[in-house]
Amino acid sequence: MTRSAPDPYARQRGLSGFGKAGQRALGGASVAIVGVGGLGCPVAQYLAAAGVGRLTLIDSDHVSLTNLHRQILFGPDDVGRPKVHAAVHTLRALAPGMDLRPVVRRLDASNAAELLAGHDAIVDSTDSFSSRHAVADAAEELGIPVAWGAVQGWHGQVTVFSGAARMRDLFPEEPQGSMDACAGGAVLGTLCGQVGAAMATEALKIASGAGTSLAGILAMVDARTGRWREIPLAPSGPRARTSPRADRTDREAASAGS
Repeated sequence: MTRSAPDPYARQRGLSGFGKAGQRALGGASVAIVGVGGLGCPVAQYLAAAGVGRLTLIDSDHVSLTNLHRQILFGPDDVGRPKVHAAVHTLRALAPGMDLRPVVRRLDASNAAELLAGHDAIVDSTDSFSSRHAVADAAEELGIPVAWGAVQGWHGQVTVFSGAARMRDLFPEEPQGSMDACAGGAVLGTLCGQVGAAMATEALKIASGAGTSLAGILAMVDARTGRWREIPLAPSGPRARTSPRADRTDREAASAGS
């Protein structure tokens, strides 16, 4: 009697509204993760485990000792290595058959469209507004949805930019001053996992076509209380009359890094 091979995605395939079609879509999907830090690490880990067909990891940074409390793909032996190469080494053990493409480059306005073209979904895990705007602008031009998140201190945010829901409606211009929270800002390591998992869920829904994304909603969590709240986001300009926008305080809270 021939026994069928175990199905690693059996519990996922069994989800109502997901099923075989959703798993098949994931297996054929290509997702770009920009920034392999506190958010990008759990995102990559969950997407690899879920069966996404191809992951492109884009980051020019190297692993440092202070990364390790929140960047869970790395260990002490990885300090000094390019983050994307260290991440691929770990992810190959988790998903041996996956197409993993490390890109040791810093994404900016000059190369964003080139690096992001050909993907079905983008995950923005970056920690500076120059990179975030470069990702958002290129994604809008290419017509690719973006799962976006940020963390700082005890606070985290996540949303999806797609169609009429655009990053420049939330942040029309780059805020003044340095927004690189990873360079010296405090952050709770487990919060990165919490927000990163939410970002991965949004990316999975985009890639599989299942469920409804957070487009148009900014979900914010305060880890001190464990509570989430949702803020409706509306387009800027004349379109903003039809629904509320995040106020200044909420936009400032969202200007965090990873």
